[in-house]
Amino acid sequence: MDADVIVIGAGAAGLNAARKLAERSLRTIVLEARDRIGGRVLWKLVPGLPSPAELGGEYIHGAAPETFELLEAAGCGAQPLADESWSFRDGRLQRDSNDFSTWAALFERASSLEPDVSVNEFLAQFAGDPAMRDDVELARAFVEGFDAADPAIASVRSIAQEWASGTDETAARPRGGYRAMFGYLHRACEAAGADVRLSTTVARITWRRGEVTVNGLRARAAIVTVPIGTLNEIAFDPALPASKEDALHYLATGNVVKVAMWFRTPFWERADGGRYRDSGFFRRGGAPFVAFWTQVPERSRLIVAWAGGPKADALRGVVKSALIELAARTFGAMFGMEATSLRELEGAEVHDWANDPFAGGAYSFVRVGGAHARASLAQPLDDTLFFAGEATSTNGQGGTVNGALASGARAAAEASCALGAKST
Repeated sequence: MDADVIVIGAGAAGLNAARKLAERSLRTIVLEARDRIGGRVLWKLVPGLPSPAELGGEYIHGAAPETFELLEAAGCGAQPLADESWSFRDGRLQRDSNDFSTWAALFERASSLEPDVSVNEFLAQFAGDPAMRDDVELARAFVEGFDAADPAIASVRSIAQEWASGTDETAARPRGGYRAMFGYLHRACEAAGADVRLSTTVARITWRRGEVTVNGLRARAAIVTVPIGTLNEIAFDPALPASKEDALHYLATGNVVKVAMWFRTPFWERADGGRYRDSGFFRRGGAPFVAFWTQVPERSRLIVAWAGGPKADALRGVVKSALIELAARTFGAMFGMEATSLRELEGAEVHDWANDPFAGGAYSFVRVGGAHARASLAQPLDDTLFFAGEATSTNGQGGTVNGALASGARAAAEASCALGAKST
């Protein structure tokens, strides 16, 4: 045998799994298709900016104990988000109340709904009440933006249970971005003896109980952490059982397009006499990019534009230069400074996760009737194949970095137990 365990993927789930395995003295090889670590967390170093521009996972959602522990170990910690946000309505920016309780209460009604229905079908029952119009639209925007989900097919019961978990109620940002944490994880893997191999694509996994062959390497087990958007590109021999195919049927991948823009000066801080200097978020419903955020409390010239779910799908095929111009124009126009925004733009980077060949989308959401799907996908096969990644998170953390980290630790524990490794 070349290893005890082969881990496929060097994102949050894969690196955390590999670290845990190697710390239990299991010989571990990590195979990563990309030429970098991080998976769906992707950062770009920009000279002159205090922190990298994050083009993938960027926030810490909910309690996230695994994430906070790793950030502390990496020596960077976390910082809270600015609590001031504005929305462009009726031709001007208006301060948000940040009171989610009214529209969130809509989802509370759906947490045990039988039978399950789509978000759109659930919200349609309130369409005839003018007093509910704003809350309904905010709820739909939350599903499209935060969950990157299509309300026409997304399970309302799954969204309600996610909200009830507390994952969506609080958020923070790694101080200096996720780069330090992933660097720490990578170093910890290698220090414990794991062999991390980049630029290594996996096309086929041959397996039987107690033996796995991947790219000519033989091991006693494998942990598969690739996104569900690309999992079907791997041929399994023998094929995955019907339970896994059923789980994948009920899990969908939402799309996200992010544009990171850095300007010569933070011109928005000068608008309206400095009124928006400490603002964290700006929203413009109905626009191709519906959300923009600053780096406050960190002072930076960086603005991130976001389109998720159907909004991102609508941008498919738009060339990079046009996406950048569209994002800059939309952002500047909210302050009546469209020309200034274009003139001040120094540089930008775009990532459309649907077009990422190793992701096939941003992160997972559950289709109608798929309450069982995440847990089913997470189940091991014959104590030989184990599965991790945010799509296998069953406690409301699907789609989050912490959900991926926790799933990697869970799969490592399962594999270690099956192989009779010592605990740590």
